[in-house]
Amino acid sequence: MTSPGSAHDPVLDEDGVRLTVEDTVATVTLTNAAKRNVQSPALWRALARAGGALPGSVRVVVLRAEGVSFSAGLDRQAFTPEGFPGEPSFLDLARLPDAGLDAVIAEYQEAFTWWRRNDIVSVAAVQGHAIGAGFQLALACDLRIVTRDVQFAMRETGLGLVPDLTGTHPLVSLVGYARALEICATGRFVHAEEAERTGLAQLVVAAEELDGAVRDLTAALLGAERDALIETKALLRGAVDRTYEEQRAAERAAQSRRLRALAGLGD
Repeated sequence: MTSPGSAHDPVLDEDGVRLTVEDTVATVTLTNAAKRNVQSPALWRALARAGGALPGSVRVVVLRAEGVSFSAGLDRQAFTPEGFPGEPSFLDLARLPDAGLDAVIAEYQEAFTWWRRNDIVSVAAVQGHAIGAGFQLALACDLRIVTRDVQFAMRETGLGLVPDLTGTHPLVSLVGYARALEICATGRFVHAEEAERTGLAQLVVAAEELDGAVRDLTAALLGAERDALIETKALLRGAVDRTYEEQRAAERAAQSRRLRALAGLGD
């Protein structure tokens, strides 16, 4: 799969993450294809830096991965006694005081949070395996286009862990509590047809069509007026936490801001 920004020098290219920018479109690419884009704290920090490095002109961020798999999840080296060089092992983490352990996990989560910012729309292009942290990274994005060979899975409970990289909220929002529980508890694969049917994927395409589908969706997203899309995304993201009447009021306030802006009467 080619990248919309591949003709440009990377803004960032380190620890298995490459960020390129072309006008209003940024592309974040996982580049460790030889290891099926397994994840580590170093990769998470690079992903967080990519989010912080986005120019203000960017409107759409495409997340993609080189190789046959989007991401096979957490690098199993994390489960060895020594862990990753220069990183605390799982045993070291377990020995931290509550506040210290919470801070470390919060730092890891930063790689997964910025994709939902209201000023951008994020699109994950997912092929092959997206397991554990890989599944959660795809869920961090607003939209997902997947290939027919996609295999999502949450395997954390089988390892005695929980999905802690922000994936539980979007998973429940998309498929409902009961199905989310079943997916996480069993660790089973969710294939393309089910992903599309349940809302995990907005579109399923053949592998050779993934580039074109991403380009088409990106172009459609860029066709919307930027500030109107920002307001709309904020409305939709907040809807689940508001009552019907609160959402009505939020719609009125957002529309008032848009009308004033269009009339040249904004702040």
